[in-house]
Amino acid sequence: MDKILEALVSSSHPLPIKRAIVKKVVEAAEKEVTQEQCQALYQLSTRLILQGEDAFQRQVGQQVQEAYARFHRDEFARFLSKEFVLGLLQQGYGTLDRRDPAILDFLHGSLRLLLSCPAVLELAPLLQTEVLRMVCERPEATLCAKLATLLNDFSQCMPRDKTAALFCQQLVRTFAHFQCPAGQEAELRLYVTQVNSVATLLQGIWKAEPATLLPSLQEVFAIISSTDPSFDPSIALASLVQHIPLQMITVLIKSLTTDQNVKDASMTQALSRMIDWLSWPLANHVDTWVIALLKGLAAVQKFTILIDVTLLKIELVFNRLWYPIVRQGALSVLSHMLLSFQHSPEAFHLVVPHVVSLVQSLQNDGLPTSKAFVLQFTELIHCMMYQYSGFPDLYDSILEAIKELPKPSEEKIKFVLNQSAWTSQSNSFASGLMRLTGKSETGKTGLVNLGNTCYMNSIIQTLFMATDFRRSVLSLHLNGSNTLMKKLQLLFAFLAHTQRAAYAPRNFLEASRPPWFTVGSQQDCSEYLRFLLDRLHEEEKTLRALQTTKPKTDSSDADIIDEGAAHSVPNSLPSSHPEPEDAKGEGQTLVERMFGGRLSTGIRCLQCHSLSEKEEPFTDLSLAFCPPALQSTVGPCQGSVNGGSENSEGPVKEPQSVGRPTSEPALSLTDLVEYFLAPEILEEENCYFCERCGSLQRAERAMRVVAAPEYLILTLLRFSYDATCHVRRKILDNVRIPRRMCLPVHQHHASASNTGAATVALSSSSSSSSPLAPMDSPESGENLAKKLKPSRREEEEEEEQEKGLTDSGREGGLRGERSDMHSVPYVLSSVVMHSGMSSESGHYYSYGRNVSGTDRCAVASTLANPCCRTSETDAGLSNSSQSESCAAPREVLESAGQNSRDWFLFNDSRVTFTNFQSVQNITSRFPKDTAYVLIYRKQDVIGQSGGAQGSMNGSRLNAEPPLHKDLMDAITKDNKLFLQEQELNARTRALQAASASCSFRPNGSDDNEPPGSCGPSGGGGGGGFNTVSRLVF
Repeated sequence: MDKILEALVSSSHPLPIKRAIVKKVVEAAEKEVTQEQCQALYQLSTRLILQGEDAFQRQVGQQVQEAYARFHRDEFARFLSKEFVLGLLQQGYGTLDRRDPAILDFLHGSLRLLLSCPAVLELAPLLQTEVLRMVCERPEATLCAKLATLLNDFSQCMPRDKTAALFCQQLVRTFAHFQCPAGQEAELRLYVTQVNSVATLLQGIWKAEPATLLPSLQEVFAIISSTDPSFDPSIALASLVQHIPLQMITVLIKSLTTDQNVKDASMTQALSRMIDWLSWPLANHVDTWVIALLKGLAAVQKFTILIDVTLLKIELVFNRLWYPIVRQGALSVLSHMLLSFQHSPEAFHLVVPHVVSLVQSLQNDGLPTSKAFVLQFTELIHCMMYQYSGFPDLYDSILEAIKELPKPSEEKIKFVLNQSAWTSQSNSFASGLMRLTGKSETGKTGLVNLGNTCYMNSIIQTLFMATDFRRSVLSLHLNGSNTLMKKLQLLFAFLAHTQRAAYAPRNFLEASRPPWFTVGSQQDCSEYLRFLLDRLHEEEKTLRALQTTKPKTDSSDADIIDEGAAHSVPNSLPSSHPEPEDAKGEGQTLVERMFGGRLSTGIRCLQCHSLSEKEEPFTDLSLAFCPPALQSTVGPCQGSVNGGSENSEGPVKEPQSVGRPTSEPALSLTDLVEYFLAPEILEEENCYFCERCGSLQRAERAMRVVAAPEYLILTLLRFSYDATCHVRRKILDNVRIPRRMCLPVHQHHASASNTGAATVALSSSSSSSSPLAPMDSPESGENLAKKLKPSRREEEEEEEQEKGLTDSGREGGLRGERSDMHSVPYVLSSVVMHSGMSSESGHYYSYGRNVSGTDRCAVASTLANPCCRTSETDAGLSNSSQSESCAAPREVLESAGQNSRDWFLFNDSRVTFTNFQSVQNITSRFPKDTAYVLIYRKQDVIGQSGGAQGSMNGSRLNAEPPLHKDLMDAITKDNKLFLQEQELNARTRALQAASASCSFRPNGSDDNEPPGSCGPSGGGGGGGFNTVSRLVF
């Protein structure tokens, strides 16, 4: 019968005829058949099943085998002998390899036919040995899945006792060698199903024999912690995690993190590969185990591993958010990694570029789960932007994308951040490496934060962007000098010519830090600026005095006078009233020529009308905020200058001041300037003692600028003293910053042609100005509060300008004096921003732009308005509302500071392009970020007697001066050192890659060295991580 059947299936007869004959053969199994016929039919059916040419032959083989095995089971048991099974498993069948899954399918089907037959028990020991041998040979996922199915159905064939643990360990190692086929979705789904089938087998063994679990997990860790570069374990191991009892997390993590035999490199590899498991679909609890291990490492202070892995894997975790099947687990891990990584914004800034596109995708994909997910995600982003405020160039597009989504409260953000931190100020991190790459696309050089030194970095960058000052400093011949000016010159040279992305100004910090500044603590940048300019000024005066005692020599220190005068803008007088060339700058220091102006204070007795005047120099004007007594309601008042004493008398602004009422228009910088210059009445307890009257009398006091500086420095007095709570608070009022403004300067008729000094002809020039004393001014804090003027709205200003009202046409408070007031135009050069809530904490960064010839303002020889006032829109753009006296061609207006490649944002080591609109809108978008120190450059006036001189100045500023040899040598030496560092770094990374040790990957973000930088690890004047409101970075 076997011969007939064999001939039939291989014949060319029609298929229906073949099926009919096969049916007859199958039905004959019920009849008596000889032993020889049975064995022949079993052999034929086996050959058809394993080597059938087509599906029909394999089907015939299965039908014949099942029929004859059912009715002749003993004969089939005899056929399925140990020798036959061993031969199949070790040698295969004919041309069929022993690793072919069809072999296991055949055995599985044969054993099912012998179910509950003693023959199965006889084969069990053999199969226990063979399956162990098979998994040791690292079979593919397909064969392992077949084996798992067989063992799940016939548990008696499973290895037992000691061999069970060995079998589990070898099966885990087999998992590590699985390879995912790169094919269609159907193939990927089949692969995942096969892997899950094997994982289920392991789960069953662990439940049946709990002693096998720990050796299996040890084997998993040994695999994923391997530093062998030639072996990369499969992420299919992730399918095992869901079968590990969650009750074991605490014990296992503690065991791993405290094991002294586990090296950091191995732990780093293990954690990195566990994070890779987030890509495995349908694997539950992977995120739970990853977070548990992160927390365990933090508990034993393995911060280096945490930093390395976070920076290496944060982008991969973020990318998993794009896939809905693994999205939720990836978000849990991403949230923990970002919220715990609080010593630096570096990790967050790695994913910032991808946030907007992800949010837009989530909002548009239409999935029912996406709406809830995007709310969780944006809450995380809000927490991170709160933690690392001060990066408007990075966050602006994110805020725009999520503006319609709810924002968590500040209390919730603080709670989340406090619960998540794993670092503290006392911890020492190996995170001080700078990314050794070239400069950013801006071509500008950043400054490394050396430990809460953002106050210095922001000031240095603003001075560097003061083009004429920078070029004057670089032009000085200071060879061999050890002065502060020499160190500033060297620092400017490095900022201009180094190949480094960021320069570490350690020497300049040590030389310029005020003696009362605590090392490593946050300081006031305006106080530092005043100290620095004063040091430079006094230093040059001292050198001049020394030179007068001996004849002129070629000494380097003498050149600070000669070269400085030759390469700088002539003097501090308005360029529209120049004096002879030989008189300009004579006896003035470089600081005086660039930043020096003069202020006249006049007091007129209202009884006898006698006038007392005092004129004094200034390098900056400190602008106070107008007390709101006549604006809305009387509230607490602003205090005094930062770094000086605060006066608590008089009305004080509310401690929680965050700006004006919504109905009030935003203040403009010109409002504060006018308030500063507005007259005040001295009466009651502040009466003036008149020498002519010989008694206390009511008097009027006013200040007037009589000499305008080349660079006008304006400091906003944002920090006040709360007498009730005895704390310093920050005034968060938004102040609109004009790109161009004019400063009213008064001059005496008798001396206007010579000195440019002005008579203090005081007029009621403005109804909205702010009281402010210059440096060394006798004016006290309580008198400032008495300068209460009605607040003038922007609409009123525009109406007055349309009616042609000018300050010079109004009645003056000090009548009888003739004055000649002219307007000196200025263009914005730089702004220092303070991000934070107090002067003792927060972060400083600055905006700056190069002043070029296009910034010069063409002003008519006859000024229509003596006070050129720019009335700006909310966007900060000057259009028709600008005074005619300061009108410029439209193309100049559009180009002056509006080009996105013209403005720069300096944030410690980070330098990026920005635009003027960002400067204007910063406080409205980030309420804690407010303008603090502003520098305006005086514009040359064309069309007057000084026009030629202005042109000369403009041409002089069109090129950087050549570097002196000593500066060039220093830069060349450092650039060579930089290249050597790059080479060494490349070799180090190659060695680390060879040993599979994850290297630290800083991205050049701010405050990345040292641990005590402007970051939570050392910021806030000692606040660290324990007080979120005092964090600085």
